Amino acid sequence: MKTITMFIQQGCPYCITARKAITDLRQENSRYADVRIQMIDENIHPDVADQYSYYYVPSLFIDQTKCFECMPGDDYQKIHDEIRKVMDKACL
Repeated sequence: MKTITMFIQQGCPYCITARKAITDLRQENSRYADVRIQMIDENIHPDVADQYSYYYVPSLFIDQTKCFECMPGDDYQKIHDEIRKVMDKACL
């Protein structure tokens, strides 16, 4: 199982939505319970964030490959569905 690296910002409404989606996904499907998600606040760790290519948060990566970058206007369902896809990739 691979680790997901997720870049966030404190107080970002999309990041809050993504965290809720992760919690919901873990409750919906037990196979997601063991998926490790390393959350990195880009304001606290800019040195780490600078090693990745993205513009918006939350952004999720597996092995430095961007799997999802939230866009302004994305709703809960879009974020939920995209994070599910990333978690599925991490489980392979």
